[in-house]
Order: sequence, then structure tokens, then C-alpha cells
Amino acid sequence: MTNNLPVFGKLISENLSLTTRQVCNTLELLDSGATVPFISRYRKERTGSLDEVQIAAIQEQYDKLKTISKRKETIRATIEEQGKLTPELQERIEQCWDANLLEDLYLPYKPKKRTKAEIARQKGLEPLALKIMMQRGCNLDTEAQKFVRGEVKDKEEALAGARDIIAEQVSENEEARKRVRRVFERTALITAKVVKGKEEEGDKFKDYFDFQEPLRKCTSHRLLALRRGEAEGVLRVSISPAEDED
Repeated sequence: MTNNLPVFGKLISENLSLTTRQVCNTLELLDSGATVPFISRYRKERTGSLDEVQIAAIQEQYDKLKTISKRKETIRATIEEQGKLTPELQERIEQCWDANLLEDLYLPYKPKKRTKAEIARQKGLEPLALKIMMQRGCNLDTEAQKFVRGEVKDKEEALAGARDIIAEQVSENEEARKRVRRVFERTALITAKVVKGKEEEGDKFKDYFDFQEPLRKCTSHRLLALRRGEAEGVLRVSISPAEDED
């Protein structure tokens, strides 16, 4: 039985609006090897008469939390090897049970291949990137010219390298990633267009030849149809935030 059982029980009970006792007892039964139908039929006194659907939901969330727990171990070990595991960061990792947010925490420390941003840093362009990010009204051409030396041939290359550094920093910024997710949750549009020349072949997807609607309103059957049309090469499907979103 996992040492995280009390934590898992609390998290799952909150997510599914069940009592902690019901969930923890169910987790113990699942850990002992009991199946969902068996628990539902013969262990009602332990679960508070949970049905199969509820027990299956508990099992699904339990599996996800166990996966996250294992991922945490890998992340902690990797960051610790780098000598960058501060008490604050360790606490944030411990308290995080959202897979996406956990990866956001890890991203700045995740081993990566030699990126454009890393190449730009090696050329000494990080100070230029920082000046641009500070947005203090400096003349970019003048500032970029100061970095034209060594491997940096001209100001255009200097600015391009600075942009690469800024792009990487923003993409790895936890708060920026949260904001982007919130924008997508509120405003994302799913759009489909027919691939030119596929009109006749893809007639069964004609309802989606020129289609757009908010992603949050897109029903599961429409989403499946769109993805099927895309897989068959009939539709081009994209998901993007509304253009007028600040």
C-alpha cells in the first residue's frame, strides 16, 4: 500500500465529492487486489455502498495520482543532481498534484538538447535579451550593435539571438504557461477547412468544410468527427485562441 494513501484519499474525495473514509477504504481494497465489480457487490459496508461507476472513478484517479507520484521522484532526483533543488522548490513539487503544473515546475530544469537560445547565450547575447525584456525604451538597433562581435556578424543576428532567448524564457515561465492555458480555456476556437480537391471524396464531412466554434462548446461527437476527417486527409483542423483576446 502506498505511503501516500491518506493524501490520495483526501484529493480523490474532494474531486469526487465523496467522504475520505469511503475513498480510503476503497483504495485499500483496490490495493489488496479486489476488482471493481467485487468491491461494488460484496464490500458495500466498507465503501458506503458505492456503485461500480464511482469505484471505477476512484480507481482512475488513483492510477493518475500514482503516476504523478512516480514522476515527482524522477523530477526531484534530476533537479537534485543539478544541485538546484531548493527547499522551496521541493515543497512546491511535494504539494503539486496536477500533471501539467508539475511539468511547468520541472521545465526550467529539464535536460534539453542544444537549443537556439543556448547557442545565443554562448554568443553573449543574454544581456541584450534582458534589456529588451525590461522594456525601458532603449533603441534596439543601437543596443544590438553593441553585441556585434565574435560570432555575431550583424545587429540582425544579435536581435534574432535575443529573441530566441526571450522565447525560451517565456515558454519555460510557469506563470506565462498558466495564463496561456487560461486563455485557451476561455477563448479557444476549433476551426476546420476542407483540403482543396477533397470535397467530393470527403462528402461525409461536408458539415465541417468551413467550420468554427468555441472549443468549450464543441461536443465530443463533433470533435471525433473533426479528428476523423483530419486523419483521413479531408480536413485541416486547428485550435487557437480568439485573435481579439488580450
